[in-house]
Amino acid sequence: MNTMPVLPPFRSAGDSHPSSALVTGARRGIGKAIALALARRGLDVAVLDRVVTGELRAVAGDIRSLGRRSVAISADIARIEGHPAAIDEAEAAVGPLDYLVNVAGVSVQARGDLLDVTPESYDHCLDINTRGTFFLMQAFARRAVARPAATGRRCAIVTITSSNAVAASITRGEYCISKAALSMACTLFALRLAGQGIEVYEVQPGLIATEMTAPSKPRYDRMIEEGLTAIPRWGLPEDVAGVVATLVFEGLPYTVGQPIRVDGGLLIRKF
Repeated sequence: MNTMPVLPPFRSAGDSHPSSALVTGARRGIGKAIALALARRGLDVAVLDRVVTGELRAVAGDIRSLGRRSVAISADIARIEGHPAAIDEAEAAVGPLDYLVNVAGVSVQARGDLLDVTPESYDHCLDINTRGTFFLMQAFARRAVARPAATGRRCAIVTITSSNAVAASITRGEYCISKAALSMACTLFALRLAGQGIEVYEVQPGLIATEMTAPSKPRYDRMIEEGLTAIPRWGLPEDVAGVVATLVFEGLPYTVGQPIRVDGGLLIRKF
């Protein structure tokens, strides 16, 4: 007997109960691009960042201008005690959440010798990139698991890690460690939730042109010209957003825990 599960279809904007998502780190860059891409495809999207700035409000406004519901939420994901309230605020504005997209993250406080990494810088990366994101996934998953199966709604978690989850960058050791640990967290949640029909995906961006990568642009411009990536350009936030939208709306049937690289061929071994 064929026991392969059939995923319910995405609910379109015309349904009485459209699907909704929470996107963290949505003030600018990759998070903003993802939030707008999901809204353009018909999702109501709550956007979250550490502080509600004019930029974050503008993202929420852009989403509403597309005819979707949105709200700008202030929450520091490192403060895990605030996760339930943040989810409550999102759901009050856009309805029960079907998707969580984890983008919020930080780089090192300063590049330098691995022997000079401070506990403060290490903890800063781990608290936000790993611990905060892990427990937000947990809070979201608990609600998703408790939802009656009869609702027939797809549910997924998409987490943005980094090519540095795999590739070592010795001047950003604490960042690499935080992303490698987050990659394992994605694998663990994928295994835990697969049997309950909750999809969990990890996306590993490579060199993406954002505010965070701007200080390294001259160095990597030269390396790209010399063949560092198979596609000879920087990635754009919209490149990552396109992949995330595909995962949210289409999924990857019968896959569990495989990282998806959006890196222009950066991590392919070449000789």
